[in-house]
Amino acid sequence: MKDVDPATLVRLWNEEAPGAVVLDGFHALKHALRFGAEVRLVATSDKQALLALAAELAGDVTAAVGAAAAEVPVETLRTLVPKVHPTRVVALAVRRAATENLGSLARMPRRSPVVVLDNPRNLGNVGAVVRLAAGFGATGVVTTGDLDPWHPNVVRAGAGLHFATAVERLAVPDLPPGPLYALDPEGEDLRSVRLPDDALLAFGSERHGLSDELRARATRLLSLPMRPQVSSYNLATSVAMTLFHWAGQAGATAPAES
Repeated sequence: MKDVDPATLVRLWNEEAPGAVVLDGFHALKHALRFGAEVRLVATSDKQALLALAAELAGDVTAAVGAAAAEVPVETLRTLVPKVHPTRVVALAVRRAATENLGSLARMPRRSPVVVLDNPRNLGNVGAVVRLAAGFGATGVVTTGDLDPWHPNVVRAGAGLHFATAVERLAVPDLPPGPLYALDPEGEDLRSVRLPDDALLAFGSERHGLSDELRARATRLLSLPMRPQVSSYNLATSVAMTLFHWAGQAGATAPAES
């Protein structure tokens, strides 16, 4: 995109922003481009520095970044986002279609699990889980409850990797098919259980754990090894341990290279 005057960019941003995905920072932009997102607007206060960073860290998207980025004063960036990212770039992308996500989640047989976050409350935790799911090659991440898994803070914490996996919010009765393995302190030791590739791996909220509705649907309850008197693990840590256990099993699908 050719450089435009700040007023024009702000107008275009406001026209595109409703329903769009905010990509806050270079890594979110990099991953969105790498995994096929349709990026509509890219604004930076230092295009030369942005292109140098892209050439250093992500040469495969440098040309796309250069073609899309418009340089504006940093004061203009501050009107677009609450806090300007240290890499001084922000962008808008088209949200991945729900039909595409739901199709991926429902397709059977699956070669990798779906992570289910039951009524999560922390935006950063959800983003970290999306990043883990993308890294392990999980089919997707589903949240229940009222938190939007495509919130800008979630996308920022997930480094734009929402476009590398299927991310949706669903009610418990609408969860994808497959056996549901729910993490709970009263469950069997995870290390003794083989997780099927088509499993739903469910994790309760950071404060309240699994809801009664999801617990009632569980095929099996599993627990993570933990030292006595330690209350719990961080949500993302729990997901990482469980996905690592799945990935270490014979026949597990290796993550696709980016």
